[in-house]
Amino acid sequence: MTPAEAMARAVFLSGQGLGRTCPNPVVGAVIIGPKGEFISEGFHGGVVDHAEVVAIKNASKIPGGSTMYVTLEPCNHTGKTGPCTQAIITAGISHVVYAVSDPNPIAQGGAENLRSAGVSVQSGTMESEAGFLNRDWLTKITLGRPRFAWKIGITLDGKIAAKDGSSQWITSEESREEVARLRGQSDAILIGTGTAIADNPHLTTQSGKPTRIVMGNRTIAADAHLHDASAPTEFIVGQDFDLLLDFVNKKGFNRVLIESGPTLGTAALQAGLIDELIIFQAPTILGTGQSFVGDLGITKISERMDFDIVSTTQFGVDNQMILTRRAS
Repeated sequence: MTPAEAMARAVFLSGQGLGRTCPNPVVGAVIIGPKGEFISEGFHGGVVDHAEVVAIKNASKIPGGSTMYVTLEPCNHTGKTGPCTQAIITAGISHVVYAVSDPNPIAQGGAENLRSAGVSVQSGTMESEAGFLNRDWLTKITLGRPRFAWKIGITLDGKIAAKDGSSQWITSEESREEVARLRGQSDAILIGTGTAIADNPHLTTQSGKPTRIVMGNRTIAADAHLHDASAPTEFIVGQDFDLLLDFVNKKGFNRVLIESGPTLGTAALQAGLIDELIIFQAPTILGTGQSFVGDLGITKISERMDFDIVSTTQFGVDNQMILTRRAS
């Protein structure tokens, strides 16, 4: 196993923890021997042990001169478990290569601690790839709130519903399957009361139970699906984003997936809460109907909101774009 293959595997493994590790980051780890032989691997899957410890426990034997490839700098603090740095030192691992430096002041200092114990340390390998998969937690550490991603299904002319309000289905079955996967990678799903009343959604997924958050002033019928026991639900009365942030921060969420219509989505855009757009665009045109975004109060081209395209992927006949808000 080459060093590049080992880190690529660790990055892949880290993604298996998406939606399962809150409030912790997603991390993958791979251990290879001194001759490049595969020893073991692990990822943080929401249980107590971090990825490094899982990989160590999965190894029947760790020979001298072994290297651990890990997507985040090993933690250096005691929380629910002891420091991962100490587990690495105790296991006799000689080298550690990590992708992203830990920005969390509580857990920083892992590399320094390892070096002081005689472990050689290298950083920055596949940093952008590992950082992208861990962008939700990294956003939370930087901004003090979860990362908000707005998922939208639109036509070529930017419509989310026809003139009569019908919207099922603008996008393909393959796109809807991908949306289900995205839900499973999120800690919470946010909609407005308008969407809740119009669509009566379940907002559930087979791969997890993200918290359903409904925000707005209208009353949701007692027999609505959102009142069932399939997933926890929080109803936030009103349009005060401070109440929303207070709730999601107390829960320690890393990622909130917004599946709302234009009213809540536009308000979140104006409040600076949209970090990411996930757009599924179907190759169809309505001409009239409801646009995905409302009036942002923009009157000049210089006032526009710019986004950077991170990736484009085809699902069925639809094109998916992931975009991030460009810093002004």
